[in-house]
Formats: sequence, structure tokens, C-alpha cells
Amino acid sequence: MSDVDAGGGDRLALAVLTQYRMATTEQMHRVIAPGVRIEQTRRRMAKLRNEGLVDRITLPRAGRLRVWFPTSYGTQIASEWPELRGRRPPKTVSDPTAARLRMGHTLTVTETALAFLEDARRSGDLCRPLDWIPEVHHSLGGGEAVIPDALMYYRRGPADGDDGAMLRAFIEVDRATMGPERLSAKIGAYARLHRYTPTPVTRRRQTPSS
Repeated sequence: MSDVDAGGGDRLALAVLTQYRMATTEQMHRVIAPGVRIEQTRRRMAKLRNEGLVDRITLPRAGRLRVWFPTSYGTQIASEWPELRGRRPPKTVSDPTAARLRMGHTLTVTETALAFLEDARRSGDLCRPLDWIPEVHHSLGGGEAVIPDALMYYRRGPADGDDGAMLRAFIEVDRATMGPERLSAKIGAYARLHRYTPTPVTRRRQTPSS
């Protein structure tokens, strides 16, 4: 990683792509650098690709749309950074074919993140790129879990204030691919999560040896 600007935009770009799983060039630009020309984002992504940290697929339609995803090496590097430490490493796509098969839903989730990020910027609220965390595992006990499309942190009020309300929300993105029975089951699982109280972990008392 000899040419990566680890203290600036390169680091943010890799962290965002690692967390979001997949994004188009335009989506990356809107997340990490909306105030500059998109050519700078294109050069940044090309540099990260030359370093082996990200890869891309190019779709023949829509003006040869480029879709970026982190490589296994890029995910390994980014997962060691403090801003991503403690979060479960994402399931990386192993090659362009795997990326293409997962692209539709993942890009829709990324676009949903942008709706919140851009609205926060317009409203003066606080919602940063890494406040959007896809597919966070929430245990219900007994081997059951809820995995929303994303977990979002959002604070109302100015970023430099202390009196804003901190919100946390699960986000589900429905592309009309989930049947009613499965959707009902998932809603029921959320209700159980709301009522769920984890069982405290207790240490077994040791019997003194005779």
C-alpha cells in the first residue's frame, strides 16, 4: 500500500467501500467528496485499484457504468483501522462474476444510504459516511438472529452541538423480491428483538478440591 494517502481521501474511500460492499463511481463521489469534481474520485479509485485494494466491473449498459468493490486484501487492510475495528468483516465478493450477481440489491442499499447522508448535509444534521453499517448481526438467542440491510446512526441538530437527539434505526430495502410470508417472518423477528433480553453470562463456581 505504498501510494495510499492513509490520512485522507484514499483511506476514507477504502473504508466506505469496505463497509458498503459495493458502489458506482458516482455513488462513491457523492459519499466521500461531493464538493470536488468527479474526476478526482475517478483518479482516486483507479489508484486504489492499482494498489490491489479495490476492483471493479464495467457494465455494458448505461454508458459503461463502473461498479467498485473491495478486494480481500483491501478488506483486510481497512478492517484493522480504528474506525472499522470491532465490526464484523463484510462478506467480500471474490471476483467480478460474484460482484455482478450481488450488484442489484447492494447498489440499492448504497443509494438508500446516500438519501440519508445528503439529507443530513442539507438539514445541518450529523450523519457521516461510516454511520451507515450494512448487515449487522443481532442475536435473538437460540441460534436465531436478525440481520437488517443496514444499521444507521443519525443525530439531529448541528454537528458541533451537544443537544441533538441521537437516533439509531434499522433499515430494510424492499425491491419486491421478498414474498409476504418471508416479510412477515422478518417483521416478527424484529418484534422479538425489541423484547429480547440477553441472558447474563455467569461464571460457574468452582468447588474447592479436597
